[in-house]
Amino acid sequence: MKNFPTLSEKNQSNLIHELTQYSLANGLIIYPPDFKEYQPNLAPVTLFPTPYPSKEFEKSILIATQFNSLYGSIVSEKKWLMEIIKDLSVFDSDFTGKLYSTHLEAEKQGIPQPVSLGLFRSDYMLDNISNEIKQVEFNTVSVSFGGLSTKVGQLHSFLNNYGLYTSSGAPYYKSDDLPVSDSANGLADGLHQAVTYYESKHTDAKTIVLFVIQPNERNAFDQRAVEYSLYQRYGIPSKRVTLPEATSKVKVDPTTKKLYFDGSEVSVVYYRSAYGPQEYDCQEAWDCRLVLETTLAIKCPSLVVQLSGAKKIQQLLTDSATVSRFSPDAANEDLLSTFVKIYPLDDSESGAYAKKLAFEQPHLFVLKPQREGGGNNVYKEDIPSFLKSIPEAEWAGFILMELINPSINKNLILRNGEIIDEGVISELGVFGTLLFNEETGEVLHNAAAGHLLRSKTASSNEGGVAAGFGCVDSLYIH
Repeated sequence: MKNFPTLSEKNQSNLIHELTQYSLANGLIIYPPDFKEYQPNLAPVTLFPTPYPSKEFEKSILIATQFNSLYGSIVSEKKWLMEIIKDLSVFDSDFTGKLYSTHLEAEKQGIPQPVSLGLFRSDYMLDNISNEIKQVEFNTVSVSFGGLSTKVGQLHSFLNNYGLYTSSGAPYYKSDDLPVSDSANGLADGLHQAVTYYESKHTDAKTIVLFVIQPNERNAFDQRAVEYSLYQRYGIPSKRVTLPEATSKVKVDPTTKKLYFDGSEVSVVYYRSAYGPQEYDCQEAWDCRLVLETTLAIKCPSLVVQLSGAKKIQQLLTDSATVSRFSPDAANEDLLSTFVKIYPLDDSESGAYAKKLAFEQPHLFVLKPQREGGGNNVYKEDIPSFLKSIPEAEWAGFILMELINPSINKNLILRNGEIIDEGVISELGVFGTLLFNEETGEVLHNAAAGHLLRSKTASSNEGGVAAGFGCVDSLYIH
């Protein structure tokens, strides 16, 4: 394995200059807080690619379709899944509970489209004790940075091939050791599969994809990369609307349940939002979710698919018997080897043991609620005081997850023009696309869709890039 490049102050300054202008010229950008539309910033990035063992990287790609199948099977066994979510909703009534009740209301009104699209991302850390990837979480809604992942890989390859990592001007790495993620195209391919299926079954018209986004979306350029790939490669246009606005801007044919936006028929509703309670701060947002769920358009994700990503489901899947129940072919050593111990905090025997661990050995664990987007977890020594601060009856809404022990790499982060030299720890995300029938379990399309590496300073617990904790990175495989 090569060490990180060693540069003189002058050469590093030149590298930062070239990195910045390449990134701005090629859309490796994000909006800052309180932005004006014409003033994006360079996305936070590492100066160099981060080393990763090729064996574990290849494993992560290999098992992507198996994880897709596993979650598709879970969704198709809706009775089992909804019983788990029903119990969980009691402890997270303002979000999981409302997603659950909205699904029940949608079922009552009628859900005309059984086919669903999952654009997933399975996140891993490389554990330096076992030297194996360990799953942090499986994301089923609004997976991000598929667009910028491609661009940061292209950036690091350019800097290497341009000779900016050496004083001699020669490449520092072999080109084959710097894999560029094709995730922007891979996610677009998944959307294309869904559009093609819809058009073959339901219409002779050309349709659109409706992106449902957050107001004042800071990560717009990451999303646009997928949108533009979809149009440039397949001629499929997309439109964008915020969650609370959608109800007033769409039309639904009362007979066919077809969905229209600006006069165009919508084949796929693609949520790049709707993953946290803060987005449902008005009744219009919940109304919108219900209206869209009961249309003929394919949802990405449906409410059931989104709920399958609950941390409680991840905890239950650490039991190999549960994995075998839903996907016997997926219950292999490679997939199962990615699981760490995860405990419930309920009244079961396992829950009682977990409560004991939470107070006696908190430094070994992270406490996770049913939330996405970064900034919601409780780490190590903060766990006991947090649990004491809430009623014990609410503890069952959390899981207690064994901490992964990642290596610290001496990479440098460039954020807002400043170099951060504190060492980094990294999280590998692998994208997957699954088009399937929720009622029958039939799989219509299943593929891996590229990868993402996010890094953060070694002192930070959280890792969200848009939330201000981390940066986008790429791999040097060895």
